[in-house]
Amino acid sequence: MQVNDELIVNIEKFSNLGLGIAKVDGCVVFVKDTCPDDKVKIKITKVNKNYATAKIAEIITPSVHRATPFCPMQKVCGACQMQHIDYNYQLELKREIVQDAMRTIGNLDIKIPMPIQSPQTKAYRHKIQYPISQTKVSKKILAGYYKPQTHEIVNIKYCPIQPKICDDIIDFVRANAQLFKISGYDEKTHSGELRHVAIRTSAYSGENLVTLVINSQKISTNMKDFAKSIYENFEQVAGVCINFNIKKTNVILGNKTVCLFGKEFITEKILDKTFLIGTNTFFQVNPKSAENIFDYVKEYIQNNYPQATALDAYAGVSSFGICISDICKKVVSVEENKSSTELAHKIVEINNIKNIEIHNMDAAKFFQQEKRKFDVVILDPPRKGCSQLSLDEAIRLSKGSIVYVSCNPATLARDLKYLKTKGCKIKNLQPFDMFCHTYHIENVAIIEV
Repeated sequence: MQVNDELIVNIEKFSNLGLGIAKVDGCVVFVKDTCPDDKVKIKITKVNKNYATAKIAEIITPSVHRATPFCPMQKVCGACQMQHIDYNYQLELKREIVQDAMRTIGNLDIKIPMPIQSPQTKAYRHKIQYPISQTKVSKKILAGYYKPQTHEIVNIKYCPIQPKICDDIIDFVRANAQLFKISGYDEKTHSGELRHVAIRTSAYSGENLVTLVINSQKISTNMKDFAKSIYENFEQVAGVCINFNIKKTNVILGNKTVCLFGKEFITEKILDKTFLIGTNTFFQVNPKSAENIFDYVKEYIQNNYPQATALDAYAGVSSFGICISDICKKVVSVEENKSSTELAHKIVEINNIKNIEIHNMDAAKFFQQEKRKFDVVILDPPRKGCSQLSLDEAIRLSKGSIVYVSCNPATLARDLKYLKTKGCKIKNLQPFDMFCHTYHIENVAIIEV
């Protein structure tokens, strides 16, 4: 098998990165934009020692699970890797991704149920961050997502997985930036003023918070006037902020944000609790699906630990702690990001909650110094998962259960394997579809200590 070879293959499985898998003489071949049970002609694009990659030359016999993508930019953009697959079958493939991770990485024989589907499969993404650039000759502003494996911006004018207001705001930026002499960013030369436009949209109120990320430490008069024009032209825009990022980095947001017009926070509601969301606030991008997760965890605690004491670790703005506060005797929340804990205090006050104790500290360090025991320890770490030290301490601090929330099946499987070696019992694992039409899948594991 060599580069440019054309072969006819059957797609047997789906990988954890959203690629179809075929086998040629025992060698695994990854093929983008395919579906299990497709029969396709492929063209080999790369050959490695243990695997090869290929692209579709022709679909000979399509899988019965194939669907027509509802976004015309699906193949070019690359953000929705599964949009060409029927949604119900997407859920089955995600279930298999979790099952495979548990079996191969965790060495765990856990029966994985079907994911709880998202209440919305379109217009569900309530956080967008578009990189901005401009054409060399006409200086036309471009805004969209990067093509897969490149830093070439796809100029996206319509994205059906985000609210339409986001498209309208981005269109306004594209059409009017030049009128205010605003230049787009060039990452090769580190020049240009506007690097990104970020929008947070409330599923509850319809409010929008727009943040212009600039390659400067000062706000120019033109930029201020441009921000004002966005605020005045959209009734649904509750505030316009400026974020400063002069670093040569792929990190989108800098550390400093100022609100120029309107409000610096929008409100969101989850399980009848009011939350504040700002530019730098970590909050689930799919609020309706997030509500399913919070409700699932809350119901488990309520049914098993009446008047529970709970530890909410890696807490962000204490979302879990706030949502379960009315069924708990006491909630202790731990988060190392200072701005998140400061905002958590405000949210607790808005909701008139009296039984939450908030700590601004690294979770592992807090675990080591904490002496109290809790009925439930909630772990919601970043994609890298937990350290073994943190898991050991979570076991020590729990007198009942650990609820582990994860967006990465691989690190979850690794950590569950470790917890099992420490005598814990994996009671159940429930996937939730938070990121429709992508290969990403959220999971909640219930572990008895």
